[in-house]
Amino acid sequence: MTTIAIFGVGLIGGSLALCFKGKPGLHVIGHSIRPSSVEKYVQRGVVDEGTTSMQAAAEAADFIFLCVPVGNLEEYVQKLSSFKLKPGCIITDVGSTKASVTACARRYHLEGAYFIGGHPMAGSERSGVEAASSFLFENAYYVLTPDQDAPPEAVERLRTLLEHTRAHIVLVDAVEHDQIVGAISHLPHIIAALLVNQVRGYHEGNPLYGSLAAGGFRDITRIASSDPVIWRDILINNRDVMLELLSDWQQETERMIGILQRADGAAVEKAFELAGEFRSRLPERRKGMIHSLYECYVDVPDHPGIIGRIATELGNHRINLSNLQIIESREDVPGVLRLSFREQSDLDGAVELLESLGYHTHY
Repeated sequence: MTTIAIFGVGLIGGSLALCFKGKPGLHVIGHSIRPSSVEKYVQRGVVDEGTTSMQAAAEAADFIFLCVPVGNLEEYVQKLSSFKLKPGCIITDVGSTKASVTACARRYHLEGAYFIGGHPMAGSERSGVEAASSFLFENAYYVLTPDQDAPPEAVERLRTLLEHTRAHIVLVDAVEHDQIVGAISHLPHIIAALLVNQVRGYHEGNPLYGSLAAGGFRDITRIASSDPVIWRDILINNRDVMLELLSDWQQETERMIGILQRADGAAVEKAFELAGEFRSRLPERRKGMIHSLYECYVDVPDHPGIIGRIATELGNHRINLSNLQIIESREDVPGVLRLSFREQSDLDGAVELLESLGYHTHY
C-alpha cells in the first residue's frame, strides 16, 4: 500500500486527494492542526484518513504533498527534516515559486528523502476544500522541478503517481520556472494592482472614474483582487526575478512614452499588431496560471423580465450559470448582459442556445 500525506487540504490539496483516493493501492491521509478541519475532510470523503499529528502523517507516508501557502513552506520543510521519514520518501509542494523552496529543502537536508518541487498550473476562483475537484488539473500543465540530487527513479515515481491527475507533466529547472511564471503570472498581477491603484487615486479626486470603470477595465484588472497575503509571499520569494522583470517592463513603458512623445502613429500601430499576432497564437482552452474566464456578452432589449427568461432557459437546459451581470458602462464591452460559467462546455452550450433563441452573443 502506498501512503500519500497531504498537508493543507484546501482547493489544491483536496483536489489532489480526490485524484488519488479510491485508486488501487493508494491510501490518502489529510492533515490539519484543527480537529474540525480533519473531521470535515473525512466526512466529505476527500481523504481516507485524517489526523492532527504532522509527525504521524509524515512518517507513515511514501509521498508527502505540501499544499500550504508559499510563506509557510520553509516551516514545514524544517519540521519534516526532524522526523524519521521512510527511506526514499518523496516530498513535493504546489507553490508557484520553485527556486526558494528547492534551496530550502537542500539546506535542511532531508535524510533519506527526496524533494521534488511541483507546481500544478490550474486553479479556481473558489477556494477551500469545498471547491476541490478531481477534474481540476485535467489538461493543465503540472510542472516538476527536480533538484540535481533527486534520482531519475524518484522523479519517475512522482510523475507516475501524478498521472492520476490527468495533467500534462513537464520537467523544468527551478530557476527557469520562476522566470517564466514570473513573466506570465506574477508580473501581470503586479501591473493589474498598480493600474487599479492608479485609477483609485484619480477616483478620490473625481468619483466619475469609478463609475465609468465598469466593463472592460474591470475585466482586464480582475486579478488585482487576488489574495494580498498569498501575493505578498509569492513576490517576496520570487523577488530577484521580479526586479529584473519590472526593470524590463520599465524599459517597455519608457519606449512607449518616447513613441507618444514623437506622435509616431506607425510605431503605436506596430506595437499593437505584434501583440495581437503573438496573442492569437496562444492556446485558448488550456488551463493556466491565470484562471480562464468562460464568459459571453448578450445584447438584450430593455424589456421587463428579459433577464429572468434568459436565466430560466439556461436552467431548463441544465447549463450551469456561475454569474450574471448587467453592464451599465459599455465602453469596450460588446453587450449589455455578461454571463459567466465555470466550464467551457457550459459557455459553448449557452452561446448555441441563446443564438438559437434569436439573441446576439459576443465573446
